[in-house]
Amino acid sequence: MNGLEMSDLMTRALTWTVWFFLGSAVVSLVRAIIGPTVADRMTALNMVAAQILAILVVVAVREGRTSYLDVALVYDIFGFIGTLAMARYFSRHDAGRA
Repeated sequence: MNGLEMSDLMTRALTWTVWFFLGSAVVSLVRAIIGPTVADRMTALNMVAAQILAILVVVAVREGRTSYLDVALVYDIFGFIGTLAMARYFSRHDAGRA
């Protein structure tokens, strides 16, 4: 294989990887919607955030653009802050029931 064919093969592999992560994000989103408990929903939303982060990184590698990595970093920071906010809210909400 020459360099051009390998580049085409790598582009196709990265495109299939993006589709795989997108499909698993949809499945996780369904779990977030129908999850019976708050813990199920929070876990599913964390999985969706991680899968979207992975999509951003794979697209950055495929396109050769580092700006997508900056977006992925900011997205990850906001996802972590959102997870902390949900955990704090639901811990207070559950403590009020007891």
